Amino acid sequence: MTGTTDRKLFLGGRLKRLRRDMDLTQTAMAADLGVSPSYLNHIERNQRPVSAQLLLRLADTYDVDLRALAQQAGPAGEAELAEILADPVFGGLAVPRHEILQLVDDAPGAADALVRLYRAFADRRTREQAEGGSVIGAESPADWVRDHIQARSNHFPELDTLGEALHDALFPDDPAIRGESFEVRARARLADRHTLPVRIMPAEVMVEWTRRFDPHRRRLLISETLGPASRAFAIAFQLVLVEYDTELAATVEAAGAPDDPTRRLLKVALTNTLAAATLMPYAAFQRTAEETGYDLARLQARFGVSFEQAAHRLTTLSRPTARGVPFFLMRVDQAGNISKRYASGAFPFSRFGGACPRWRLHSAFRTPGRVVTQIIETPDGNRWFTLARTVDRQGHDGFGEGQDLAIGLGCELKHAHRLTYAHGLDLASPEVTPIGPACRLCHRHPCAERAAPPVDRPLTVDDWSKSVSPYPFGEA
Repeated sequence: MTGTTDRKLFLGGRLKRLRRDMDLTQTAMAADLGVSPSYLNHIERNQRPVSAQLLLRLADTYDVDLRALAQQAGPAGEAELAEILADPVFGGLAVPRHEILQLVDDAPGAADALVRLYRAFADRRTREQAEGGSVIGAESPADWVRDHIQARSNHFPELDTLGEALHDALFPDDPAIRGESFEVRARARLADRHTLPVRIMPAEVMVEWTRRFDPHRRRLLISETLGPASRAFAIAFQLVLVEYDTELAATVEAAGAPDDPTRRLLKVALTNTLAAATLMPYAAFQRTAEETGYDLARLQARFGVSFEQAAHRLTTLSRPTARGVPFFLMRVDQAGNISKRYASGAFPFSRFGGACPRWRLHSAFRTPGRVVTQIIETPDGNRWFTLARTVDRQGHDGFGEGQDLAIGLGCELKHAHRLTYAHGLDLASPEVTPIGPACRLCHRHPCAERAAPPVDRPLTVDDWSKSVSPYPFGEA
């Protein structure tokens, strides 16, 4: 079999995207890499393959993760475009896989434009179904922020560096403060350095708010409904906001958000990221994760955080010199609504629809508070090790029963041996559950859990027989 070193790599579109994201001309990048502009032009047009030497220069010059470069071009990947083109609005086109791949690799900007256009169309269709019609608008702030974060693989090294520095400032090598909690140290810093005390307020006073800054009396108000981990995070949010507001504003400005609501939402997301980086400083968190086999209970205890906070932090460990397992995360409620999707590597599930009901993320509600594991196989043949557990909704985590939301965390099966949750399992010949994307896109048959027929397959329902699936279907 031909080795990977003999395989020609045509990464023109991806290299072009990288250059565009760094705001470099072909001449400038060619000079950085020690090649001629004409040679780089040929590579970007896929007229020349990328050599191993050039890949190494890319990694050294721009700190590029070569694995990420080889995965997909950007926000619009093959699976996502295939999902979009399966919509009935494109019925009859039957765009072949090689054309989708060509679009992703050779014209990533056009692929992104198609995703944005489809999202606007899908949003309008949803609103019309719910409200009887509305005017189509631009990409929503939530979608723009989500795409921006995912384009960075949920990794912001500049914020990790700031978070580590602030954590070190909170916990200097001083025996007098040894053993004090993050909340105690952060509250003291807010009061001493910023004249900003923290007050825990009754729920009937806070009403809908769990955290609120009072600018007139200069105090931070926190609802009594928050548990210890959420309270510490709320204080961390306010602390990084007053310590690093200039740096956060610069990061938001550099992102080029299209309007003020999007900029505000992005700033909140990045402030959350910085708060997590302060509570769970990168080097210490990554080292502890590796030493404990990514045991979330141990990480919770060590850093005083919640299950969800620790799980979310695991999706951000992409520092080139200290990478963690590349996890993806999804959060759902009992109705199946998805409120979080993050990934530091590949993400195997539908972007515009829900997750497969055969994934135990949904059945986690039957065993609240317990971690359930499962090895799944997606239609492309890839296998994933996943774990799921219920968590409380913020604002109820001090008093709830842990059944409001479910967190699903997973990674490619090849990384599972590093996880304590996989110990004792036969990873070479595991028990595997085949799953699909959202039901309307899934071609697995028969499936008793199917909730909708595939949009691109004819139904074969008759009154002579009954399938385990309510929607038997034939070939296209």
